[in-house]
Amino acid sequence: QVQLVESGGGLVQAGGSLRLSCAASARTISIYTMAWFRQAPGKEREFVAAIRGASINYADSVKGRFTISSDNSGNTVYLQMNSLKPEDTAVYYCAAKWILHSEYDHWGQGTQVTVSS
Repeated sequence: QVQLVESGGGLVQAGGSLRLSCAASARTISIYTMAWFRQAPGKEREFVAAIRGASINYADSVKGRFTISSDNSGNTVYLQMNSLKPEDTAVYYCAAKWILHSEYDHWGQGTQVTVSS
């Protein structure tokens, strides 16, 4: 199974930037969709961004501010977060979905992102 470990969360002021990293135990770039989700206290889990090869999707709330990417090995996925807003505060999770599965199969432990106003 694919093991996922997130890192890079922290506390940042509004307007600042953070880059989250998701290290995978195996190459995922071609047979898995990799995604970032987030969950704020008291709210449902929310889709943020996904990537598989050259196919990329973003939630409307982060479009133009966040960028999802992968390294050349396909073992690490990044989420560059710019122009952060207090409403971006959440636990961010990395997830992977095998292309033949309907749901995301593997999840990281999450990393806290807090944006102060």
